[in-house]
Amino acid sequence: MSSPMARFGGLIATDLRDVTSDPAALESTGWWAVVADFEGGLTCARFGDVRPAPAPAPVPGRWRGPAPEDWTSSLDRDAYVAGVRRVREHIAAGEVYQANLCRVLSAPLPDPDAADVDALTALLARGNPAPYAGTVRLPAHGVEVATASPELYLRRSGRTVESGPIKGTGRTAEDLLEKDHAENVMIVDLVRNDLGRVCATGSVTVPALCAVEPHPGLVHLVSTVRGQLADDVGWAGLFGATFPPGSVTGAPKASALDIIGSLEPAPRGPYCGGIGWVDADRGTGELAVGIRTFWIDRAAPGGPVLRFGTGAGITWGSDPEREWAETELKASRLLAIASGTRRPLEGTNR
Repeated sequence: MSSPMARFGGLIATDLRDVTSDPAALESTGWWAVVADFEGGLTCARFGDVRPAPAPAPVPGRWRGPAPEDWTSSLDRDAYVAGVRRVREHIAAGEVYQANLCRVLSAPLPDPDAADVDALTALLARGNPAPYAGTVRLPAHGVEVATASPELYLRRSGRTVESGPIKGTGRTAEDLLEKDHAENVMIVDLVRNDLGRVCATGSVTVPALCAVEPHPGLVHLVSTVRGQLADDVGWAGLFGATFPPGSVTGAPKASALDIIGSLEPAPRGPYCGGIGWVDADRGTGELAVGIRTFWIDRAAPGGPVLRFGTGAGITWGSDPEREWAETELKASRLLAIASGTRRPLEGTNR
């Protein structure tokens, strides 16, 4: 079994010292890797040896991914389109303004014993570089995650905290609609309110609103929300006020979570959760929203599988077929990398 390790921000961490589900540990000492599941499970792992290291170079044959045709979806096309229509009914009834509808893709691993998420990280670093890319490998604790996330959930430096919600996706900037801008502004309001619960009164600002940011194969609208933490608030309070991230739930968040629970048949796990690192000694940390994220589920019925999530934000202005196409766009390049094909995969209908 592969040894425990983590990789973020040009650093590699080894020599596992401690694993806990208590967020208060992130205020103690040491360097921690953090994986927070969408459903609320938290794994914090403290490592004793943290040193600079570039992203790993791909080694031919080291990663054996699923066959391209083996990916299946927790919601097929018809079910997803029906789900979008159902969200629009909830919006029409005044229960919610926006909700994120997601599906989890799964495929069996051809050689589970040799499957190493850090080898997948090497392929992602070359084929889909991302600002919040990383790896957390804790096999004994059921955590094997490789992320190519483009989205900042929380960055902390002392008492300053920042979030970078993404809402709005297209192949090019010209594809972005008024609906995308409206959706982004809605989620910015939600993130402002979340941070306002744990930040000093009047300190929450929006330094950037709806900036167009290019990523491999697509563009996103990204905003920045920043505040100063109240004196008595640490990581536990931050998680309590802001989790799950607003951009992958909806507004109002509680109503959106109810709708998500009724429409999505599979748990999201680390997808749409928080993945990153905390340096308790320096009072810093950076957690990504767990999108564009793969994880190995070794306890799956029928044997170990690789999983990947994709989704879209649904508003009253959503076209169900267009939203399905957005989930395909977000997944196709990354599934192709994981399956070792040169062309983005077309279709995950099954």
